[in-house]
Formats: sequence, structure tokens, C-alpha cells
Amino acid sequence: MKNIDLEYKIAGLDLPHIDPNDRLQRILKAALPNQSDNAPHPQSNYWDAGFFNLHQVKIFQQANQAEQSAILQLLNRSLLEESYFIEKAGVGYMAKMVLLAETVEERMLYGLFTADEATHLSQITHFLPELEPTSSNDPFLSLLAEVVESADKTVLLFVLQVVLEGWGLSHYRRLAKECHHPILGELFSSFLQAEARHHGTGTMLFNRNPVSASSQTAAIDVLASFLSMVQVGPQSVLSAIEQVKGHLTRSQKIQILEELDTETHSGTRLQILRSLMRGASAEAIVQALDERGAFEPLPPHKCVY
Repeated sequence: MKNIDLEYKIAGLDLPHIDPNDRLQRILKAALPNQSDNAPHPQSNYWDAGFFNLHQVKIFQQANQAEQSAILQLLNRSLLEESYFIEKAGVGYMAKMVLLAETVEERMLYGLFTADEATHLSQITHFLPELEPTSSNDPFLSLLAEVVESADKTVLLFVLQVVLEGWGLSHYRRLAKECHHPILGELFSSFLQAEARHHGTGTMLFNRNPVSASSQTAAIDVLASFLSMVQVGPQSVLSAIEQVKGHLTRSQKIQILEELDTETHSGTRLQILRSLMRGASAEAIVQALDERGAFEPLPPHKCVY
């Protein structure tokens, strides 16, 4: 049985923040690099309707200005919160890998990676001054937290560093390129070099040793769950529209997903993810996922629950 408290122990998604005036906070700020601007940034729409393909959605285009703004604010907030929780889990994950290191150099490297994630977390937090200290109900974040608890180093390396860190590079690059807030755009760009090191290290370490049957099975199960979330398209857009416009019927949801061209949206992302799983060590994993149809996007009518 899954224990939520245990699940989040290492990922730390539900760890609270201390009072801003606490002395520990001052010590932390002094220790963190690039902390020239510690004031909270105002909430705004960093990514526009085009970023989410909302310019193709009739119900959004027919909404009034206040409704459009509210939908965009929800989607922007969702992107920032997801980045915050990913970096928060990253601190715990890298600290765990320090303990799992098999050489002095590997331990030193993961110690540096922990510092990278802590710095990124601090920087993202500036854009979320009113963030609740608890984790969201996002199924992806729940899966991420569950994987971080794994005792199988091979699964950790492949799922989190090879696949998800590799995906993160593509994701952060797009967030940076299309962000309309110069400071936030530059921030995501600054993450890329560190994320590339994390991904490259994970790929190298994963490919050094043969993958056991049990590790293959565990990785396949986790990645099948993750890919199933990608297959169903931009559910966050549906959710944001429904929160603002009220209940959407099944046919309305299907229409929105058709207008968003969900199969192309999902198909592109699934192929990027598949391309990250290259190398002899991953062949059996990719083959098993192919046999499950895990890299095939779903049509709109199969994306609505």
C-alpha cells in the first residue's frame, strides 16, 4: 500500500518553507549564488495564448477579456508550479544520489548537482511568492515522487536523468524562448547548462552496466504510466478552461482537443521522449513500450474521461 508521507519523504514535495524573517533564511540567501534580486516578482502572464494554442480554440476566442486573462493566469501558474515542484524533488533526488554514489568523484558530482537544484528552486520560488507549502494533486508529480523513493539506482538513472532530465531540456528551452518576461526567460535559459550536465551524467552512468530484468520491468511500468499522461494531450488546458467557463460536456472537451490538434501535440512530445531512450541498454525497454503502444498519441475522443 502506498504511504503518501513516505512517498514524499525524499522528493520533499510537501516540505514547508520557513518564515522569511527566520535567521536560517538569511544564511541560505547568503550562501546561494546569483541572489541579487530577492524581491518577489509580480504575477503576470509570462506565456501568451499562442504558447498554449488557445488562438485555435473557439470557446477561448469567444470568451470575454476577463475570462481569457483568468484562463491564461491559471495555465501560467500551472507551468511555474510544475517547475517549482520538479526542482524541489530534484534537490531530494540529487541528495539521494550522493548517498548511492560508488566513487568519490561520483559523490562529489552529485553534491554539485544538488547545489544546482537548490539554486534553481530558490530562483523559481521568487516568481511564486504566494505558493502553498504543500504539493499539488498533479498525477505526474505524484509519479515523480514515487520514483524518487525507488531503491533501484538503474531505474532512478534511466527514468529521472536520462528521460525526464532530457525532456526537461526541451521543455525549459521552449519556456525560455517563448516567455514574454525577460528575467524569467533568462532564468530558464540559465538552467539549461546544468540540466544538460545532469542528463549527460545519467546517460553515461546508465549505459555503463547491463540492465537487470527487474530493473527493466520497473522502468517499463513507470514510463508506461508517464507516457500515458502525455498520450492524452494538453489536459491542463481543458482544466483551466473548465475552471473559468464552468462545466464542459464531453463533446465540448473533444471539440477543444480537436481544435488544439492534440494528436500532433502529443505525437511530437512522445517522439522526443522515445528519442531520449537510445542506446543498447535501453533497447528492451523501448521495445516493450512500443509493444504497448505507449508512443502512439490518442485521438481526442479517447483523451476525455
